[in-house]
Amino acid sequence: MKREEIAAIIKQERLIAIVRTKEQEKVPEIIENLVQGGIKVIEITSNTPGFLHHIQQAKKQYASQDVLIGAGTVINSDIAEKAITSGAQFLVTPNTNTEVLAVAKKYNVPVAMGAITPTEICTAVACGADIVKLFPAGNLGISYFKSVKSPLDDVAFFAVGGIDLSNAEEWILAGVSGFGLGSALTKSKEVDGVKANAEQFVKIKNESKWIN
Repeated sequence: MKREEIAAIIKQERLIAIVRTKEQEKVPEIIENLVQGGIKVIEITSNTPGFLHHIQQAKKQYASQDVLIGAGTVINSDIAEKAITSGAQFLVTPNTNTEVLAVAKKYNVPVAMGAITPTEICTAVACGADIVKLFPAGNLGISYFKSVKSPLDDVAFFAVGGIDLSNAEEWILAGVSGFGLGSALTKSKEVDGVKANAEQFVKIKNESKWIN
């Protein structure tokens, strides 16, 4: 698929599951539960042991289920290059790094780029970011997002950090286009808890009245 097609799917799905763990052996189980719970877009972070291997394996395993597998915490161009050549279908960054965008453009891969200030947001968009990852959204707060969104209402914002079942609807009403979800999905004491968490967020996604 081309970059534009993948970006369109991510915006349509509205939920990016963030797989970040120090326990490498848990990655396949987490991904399986997310997929069973209805998640179609999954990023494996670069600070997860063996993340390149897991990108390769997950992409192969879930290709027939139309699941997108990408790389997260792509803080520089070196990680971007390694992730894409390992099969990452999209990149997610916590920072605004135009060199990452240059690598992604070379391979025709979409990027959800981390940005906070209006300058960072505009720089990311001008240099080719498909989505702006407002991070850390929870710390910034909805009032900050509304202030930034007002003059930049044509930007697709995904809120990441501090989003959970208690506040997701409020962020949707404020005008976000989607979410990046980490611990809200993957932290659970029960084996099938990740699946249950995913199902709840997919339900919110499907039943909410999105503004953007």
